[in-house]
Amino acid sequence: MEKEKNNFSKDNFGDMPPEEFRKYGHQLIDWIADYFKNIESYPVLSKINPGEIKSSLPQTPPINGEPMNEILKDIDRKILPGITHWNHPNFMAYFNSTSSGPGILAELLSTAFNANGMLWKTSPSASELEEVVLNWFRQMLGLSENFWGIIYDTASVSSMHAIAAAREQISEYQIRQKGLAGRKEIKRLKIYTSEQAHSSIEKGAITLGIGIEGIQKIPVDKEFRMIPSLLAKAISEDKKNGWMPFCVAATVGTTSTTSVDPVNEIAYICKKENLWLHVDAAHAGVAAMIPEMRYILNGIENADSMVVNPHKWMFTPVDLSILFTRKPKILKQAFSLVPEYLKTSEDNAVTNYMDYGIQLGRRFRSLKLWFIIRYFGTEGLANRIKEHLRLGKNFAEWIDHNNNFERMAPVPFSTICFRAHPKNINDEIQLNELNEQLMNEVNSTGKIFLTHTKLNGKFVLRLVISGLRTEEKHVLLAQEILQNKLLEILS
Repeated sequence: MEKEKNNFSKDNFGDMPPEEFRKYGHQLIDWIADYFKNIESYPVLSKINPGEIKSSLPQTPPINGEPMNEILKDIDRKILPGITHWNHPNFMAYFNSTSSGPGILAELLSTAFNANGMLWKTSPSASELEEVVLNWFRQMLGLSENFWGIIYDTASVSSMHAIAAAREQISEYQIRQKGLAGRKEIKRLKIYTSEQAHSSIEKGAITLGIGIEGIQKIPVDKEFRMIPSLLAKAISEDKKNGWMPFCVAATVGTTSTTSVDPVNEIAYICKKENLWLHVDAAHAGVAAMIPEMRYILNGIENADSMVVNPHKWMFTPVDLSILFTRKPKILKQAFSLVPEYLKTSEDNAVTNYMDYGIQLGRRFRSLKLWFIIRYFGTEGLANRIKEHLRLGKNFAEWIDHNNNFERMAPVPFSTICFRAHPKNINDEIQLNELNEQLMNEVNSTGKIFLTHTKLNGKFVLRLVISGLRTEEKHVLLAQEILQNKLLEILS
């Protein structure tokens, strides 16, 4: 059979012809639909070795255009084997990011528009839809009208902007104008977070010139929550030692255990000391849309900023992170810089989102959030998250009643920290080795994917139930594989 040729000629300087786009667009949508339909036939964790994908691809770019059907064939032949399937119902590692149908369709449309929402004028719909959909989302979480929102890409970037705003709030330092470097007349800055906080807080502080020495990690209690009394003590000692405390980052749903810091008590300390309070609720924050779970945000009304990621537990394609703040003027003050070529006659009447961050160009991310909220509805989204909470509770109860396993942390949401602990093994080194071996054996099956953390020096397995396609049967399969693999190792 003659190989299909590319329609380009040396005199063709245009795009793919519309009919060719239509043909392969339909083919690709069919491929995606079949991919989701048959996703359980794939090993959830890629089994290739380092370098395999690179070695299967040409080391130089093609001189002439290649036919689209050959490119699509290479998805199956060369790309698919190296995909770890985050959309797989048995992906129970990390905080899952599952794409939903409406989110994928919106992403397709967003790339077709290719709008840059840096200014209201560059795409009014991008700016105004972002305002509307974030107002919806604010209401869904039960936040007050005092919170203003903006979409960034990831929680790391959202938290970094919050820390930058906290730094800007120290008006006497004039950091926007004078910077931090080489200024002996000002005290060094100090930010506080818990031992269980996400590393993005540290990265943000490093990026903003705070430095690792300017990051104070506060110890946690038995439930892995920041201890407010130790926070207050650290602030007091640092002030005596010549530091300038300026920000506290609390967490609602820590990465290892999903513990919830006592935001109310932390907020009281921050108000007393005039410190910016940022709350990282990147994963767990969406659970507040369930009325009986709204307590997880107790005290949030006293926070200065908060981050929530719909791409973690609200079935939104990566990436979409939302920063809410009660002080958008300070955020704008930290970043707004408007050269003449970006000034418009509408500036005083509209929101220009470029003023609130380091990026000038902005993708039309709000479109996919709009699609998802409209398609599933607030009740539909809440019910799906509620089901994950139920499955998480069931798995935790299975661990609690199994003589070969023990739970290592509370389960406020649907992330379960546990380990194998047979009655005849009590040596901690042996237990750590056993659990690492168990995790590797389980993951090698390709049927489920788990990760680990370390709590009090102990190697702990971590199972997360937050995937859109995860059902009870998948959780039962995880239990069966864990039990059988452990017995195989012990025998």
